[in-house]
Amino acid sequence: MCAHVLVAEDDEMQAELIRRSLLSEGHTATVVHDGSAALDAARRLRPDLVVLDLMLPVIDGFGVCRVLRRDDDIPVLMLTARSAEDDVLLGLELGADDYMTKPYSPRELMARIRTVLRRSGRADGRREDPVIRAAGIAVDAERHEVRCDGAAVECTPAEFEILLAMVAEPERVFSRRQLLECTRGTDRASTERAVDVHIMNLRRKIEADPRSPARLLTVFGVGYKLSGGRG
Repeated sequence: MCAHVLVAEDDEMQAELIRRSLLSEGHTATVVHDGSAALDAARRLRPDLVVLDLMLPVIDGFGVCRVLRRDDDIPVLMLTARSAEDDVLLGLELGADDYMTKPYSPRELMARIRTVLRRSGRADGRREDPVIRAAGIAVDAERHEVRCDGAAVECTPAEFEILLAMVAEPERVFSRRQLLECTRGTDRASTERAVDVHIMNLRRKIEADPRSPARLLTVFGVGYKLSGGRG
């Protein structure tokens, strides 16, 4: 059972612990730290499961769950330090598939995740194709592999997360802050200026002429986009 899990947790130490536990189970993980970023990542990446902390900044977990349930059927496992019965009931009424209160053991959390994935059928081999493609680039989130025009491309974890986000939405313009958020689970010390370095390194790997890029374009005053349709 291999799944792509979106972790929305504002406590960076907790988020990193969950991410490492997921990787040890053979899953892939994307980490975000506020509710707005969680919704953005869910729409871009369409994960198999969202591990959702209730006490998120910008938009709390209840608000995130409400939007997810309105727009999609992605399974949601809620986490919170609030164990009041009303909170539990509200989370379940909004459509959460399971609910855990803090503190919890990583082993118990992984067991709950396995149960939710099995129940939802999201990671039981029925997904048609885990590879997303655009602009001649193919990204396999499950195997953590990238190919450009058929040739394998070695990426750092941060480069991979940036490219995964951009291939999922070709022609979308991403700000540096949005791309930085994509790397938070892999490169917590990164800054917005570091995103420029990641983009420069990616251009060396996927562009015929990195000095005159045809795929990974700068949108001046805004950020970057991947130019090219799907396929």
